[in-house]
Amino acid sequence: MGQRRRFTSEFKRQAVQLLNAGQRPAAEIARELGIPRNRLYKWQKAVATHGGAFPGSRRQAEPAAELTRLRRDLARVTEERDILKNGPHGLPCPLCIETSGGTILQRVDSGR
Repeated sequence: MGQRRRFTSEFKRQAVQLLNAGQRPAAEIARELGIPRNRLYKWQKAVATHGGAFPGSRRQAEPAAELTRLRRDLARVTEERDILKNGPHGLPCPLCIETSGGTILQRVDSGR
């Protein structure tokens, strides 16, 4: 099997510009560039929908990784909030809570 060819984003954008110019048929442009015609149409669609961020490119991969990280953080924080909100039933309430400012607040027993 041959090695997979990779094209730069700039090459893809220029190929799409040639296609959008409409001066030559897509088959001719694809043949000159040495790519299948359907790949040229796929790049055209990517430029139209993603604004030039092609699938698999670094520009698109970073937000996906950040989204995954943010979802994981949200799940952790939601779990922590629920634990603090519901509290461990059957255990005594704390007498005081230390805040980030270093002050200690007296906690009133909520009758748990």
